[in-house]
Amino acid sequence: MQVLHSGDLGSPRLADIPLVVIDMQFVFGDPSSKAFVPGYASASAAVRRLLPAFEGRTIYTKFIAPDQSHGAWLAYYKEWPFFLRPSTDPIWDITKEFSTHNANVVSKHTFSKWGPELAAATVHTHELVLVGVSTDCCVLSTALAAADAGVHVCVVADACAGVSHSSHQQALSVMAQYAPMIDVSTVEDIISDAV
Repeated sequence: MQVLHSGDLGSPRLADIPLVVIDMQFVFGDPSSKAFVPGYASASAAVRRLLPAFEGRTIYTKFIAPDQSHGAWLAYYKEWPFFLRPSTDPIWDITKEFSTHNANVVSKHTFSKWGPELAAATVHTHELVLVGVSTDCCVLSTALAAADAGVHVCVVADACAGVSHSSHQQALSVMAQYAPMIDVSTVEDIISDAV
């Protein structure tokens, strides 16, 4: 599986590409949470294996509920009122196995975490590596938005988890159809490229 994309700008070195860790938060990692992602622990372990290869280039994202919702989000929060908590609530914290001290953390009220912060991190490489939860929601939404913005995305399948194994696999299959703009890879492939 291809990690780096050979485009008009040439193929940047893995050492230049940022790792975007999507929503590794207590709200998704705590088994008692109504939004628990069953494969969270496995994805977390895989993400931690990747971190040394992206030292100084890791960006963490957080999903947080807005103070006020609008449009289709009104129906969403009617179905998921559990999420309606202030941004300071500990459920939004990134889980403790990740050290975000001095790390770049992007908080958004949307499923997609693509925006000016991630665009700035990819301005020289036009590449990013995505990991986290959930594959079938925030990872998928971020990957598609980044690809639409002209960024090559590498999704690391075994460093992601979905709300179920089948939805995880379905989301990976959908993203793989966007090749060469989105590639699906594995932790081993990324680590071998880093050597």
